[in-house]
Amino acid sequence: MQVISRRTLKLFWERHPHAEGPLRAWFTVVSNAKWTGPQSVKEHFGATVDFLADDRLVFDLSGNKYRLVVRVAYRFGRVLVKFVGTHAEYDRINAGMVSWRR
Repeated sequence: MQVISRRTLKLFWERHPHAEGPLRAWFTVVSNAKWTGPQSVKEHFGATVDFLADDRLVFDLSGNKYRLVVRVAYRFGRVLVKFVGTHAEYDRINAGMVSWRR
């Protein structure tokens, strides 16, 4: 899968250095994946991923310390990062509406 945008992840881990390892690991797994639908995502991530409408996914990272919201275009092999934040920051957003632009 092509992950758009790694820069968003990097900017976050620069502010939260403990997030770098989990975000890099997630990026590596997703970049090497070929998801065809939600079931193939579930095979990779199990209970650490939740599915929302409009092909949005919420990943729990680092023991649920961080949350990552993406939108997947399975047909085109792309994953667009919509939000990355702490669990507390995630609680203040609407994951179904959040956009990568702040």
